Amino acid sequence: MTASVERRPIVLLIENEPIQMMVLSDLIEEAGCDVVEATTPAKAIQILEQRADIRVVMADLDVRGSVVGLQLAAMIRDRWPPVELILTGAVKPDLSRIPARGVFHDKPFDERKLIQSIRSFVAAGL
Repeated sequence: MTASVERRPIVLLIENEPIQMMVLSDLIEEAGCDVVEATTPAKAIQILEQRADIRVVMADLDVRGSVVGLQLAAMIRDRWPPVELILTGAVKPDLSRIPARGVFHDKPFDERKLIQSIRSFVAAGL
């Protein structure tokens, strides 16, 4: 008889800079989650369409692709309402345009606050 393995919450990370991807992936894992990585918005949408277990999306608003920044966040909120949003970027956007249940963390990150955001969103979704 095998013991059941509790699945860790899944965070989809959208980041096109390899070093940032590694740093953020480590932070997400430190927060107690597994990471699925996407380097483009198009790849992120494809992943969301294929997986129902994504709990949180962490997206860099500076990622280049067909859909950018807050448009991507709004699209995710519209198509996948239960998914929580953690947005990052070097330039603070108009915070009133961030979709409901979304937070923004500017770069450079306060790692403790970022981990706290991940954990609180995951706990809220349980």
